[in-house]
Amino acid sequence: MDSSQFREAARSAIDEIIHYYDNIQERRVVSNVEPGYLRKLLPDGPPEKGERWEDIQQDIETKIMPGLTHWQSPNFMAFYPASSTFPGMLGELYSAAFTAPAFNWICSPAVTELETVMLDWLAKLFNLPPCYLSSGEGGGVIQGSASEAIVTVMVAARERYLRDTTTHLMGAEREEAIATKRGKLVALGSDQAHSSTHKGALIAGTRFRTVETFAKDDFAMKGQSLRDTLEACEREGLEPFYLTATLGSTATCAVDDFAEIADVLKAHPLVWTHVDAAYAGAALVCEEYHHLTAHFTSFDSFDVNMHKWLLTNFDASCLYIKQRRHLVDALSVTPSYLRSSYSDGGLVTDYRDWQIPLGRRFRSLKIWFVLRSYGVEGLKTHIRKHVRLGLLFHELLLSRPDVFRVLTKPAFALNVFNIVVPEGYHQLEGSVGEENNGKSKKSQLEESNDLTRRAYESINRQGEIYLTSSVVAGIYAIRLVSANPKAEEPFLRKAFKLLLESVQTVVRGGADGQAVEVNGHA
Repeated sequence: MDSSQFREAARSAIDEIIHYYDNIQERRVVSNVEPGYLRKLLPDGPPEKGERWEDIQQDIETKIMPGLTHWQSPNFMAFYPASSTFPGMLGELYSAAFTAPAFNWICSPAVTELETVMLDWLAKLFNLPPCYLSSGEGGGVIQGSASEAIVTVMVAARERYLRDTTTHLMGAEREEAIATKRGKLVALGSDQAHSSTHKGALIAGTRFRTVETFAKDDFAMKGQSLRDTLEACEREGLEPFYLTATLGSTATCAVDDFAEIADVLKAHPLVWTHVDAAYAGAALVCEEYHHLTAHFTSFDSFDVNMHKWLLTNFDASCLYIKQRRHLVDALSVTPSYLRSSYSDGGLVTDYRDWQIPLGRRFRSLKIWFVLRSYGVEGLKTHIRKHVRLGLLFHELLLSRPDVFRVLTKPAFALNVFNIVVPEGYHQLEGSVGEENNGKSKKSQLEESNDLTRRAYESINRQGEIYLTSSVVAGIYAIRLVSANPKAEEPFLRKAFKLLLESVQTVVRGGADGQAVEVNGHA
């Protein structure tokens, strides 16, 4: 493909992308293909001779589109959003054109320096304390995901703990002490923290323990529970070295009690505290959420994904470190072929020492384009719009207390709810009992969980909207969050209507043919 052919192909591709976005709401939101569908449609190997772009492009619609779940659709209300915008796409286009592994400053100085400036811009927008700015001892770096950020800082936390607890020893004695301590290290996170903390502990070779949360606290991690867990670990001979605190948990968007956590950890200064704000951290661009960062000077790192709620294409996870030397000390390996006079002189940042991979993409370019295209006011408007939509859906749920029960207050555009068991409704168990022709009636919680699950599965089978579920304190719950750029009120009202219809269908026993008893009649 020469430059003139590329020009024509690019125009055609952009036209197709625009058409896709302009009409995305008309597509079934979640893919319903069977596993292995694509292998059946593709040849056993690549063509011997190159094909025309026109032929390649046709296969996007016929072969790829059927296997896509459309995250940018206003009917996508599952998980958390994965933003995509035209300025971000243009950033990706230029990044692809300027391709360089960018493992150190001299590879392409603009790649490093734009990232430093953009992360400082964002730190100020998020109301992070000055200790997280590159002008001091801290700074920001773009990671691939919040999970990758957790693994990265957990390795740094491990190495800092082992170093600082053995500084009084020398030589073989110190090596032996470090080897012994490694088997005792334990990472902590609440029982609502993302599974990436547990996975990070597996990768880092340490143990993992959870801190219990309670419904009365809206599932936020509290100081007393953290203190109890720390003391329990120490009684077992374990050495806590790391904690994930959460600003917006996956299940309910709970916010941990940062003030109490900071107070408890005064007695544990070597426990590295990381704030995982992967989704909800985006709301920090709005002044009404700035109070949430008041205690961040007490913590060691913070991460938010711009690719979730801040209009930037995947991947763009912004990790901030209070003392960057801990990352560099843990991750820096500098063979001769990576050395340069700029790096050796300490004049530049080499982001390879702030991450696990060596190479890295020009991801700051799309952040720059998004920030300049939308401006601060545009970002605030975007977030506040979705928060209002979340409150609207909350009011819809409250309007039908006979059908829905709200489990946690709406937070950051997320609603979490389950289905109320209607009076006289009894789902019959398959196990043998003394009544109902050998079938026993389920408990109220079991009935509610089963009814919620069946309604959830029914609505996703229809494919008009896409939702996800969760289990919170033993309660099967439906999660709904509408926070991508195309989200609008009519789509939320449609989702509410579909939910009502789905519940009515399941209650009548029409969803999967199971035996249902309503008002005493099967």
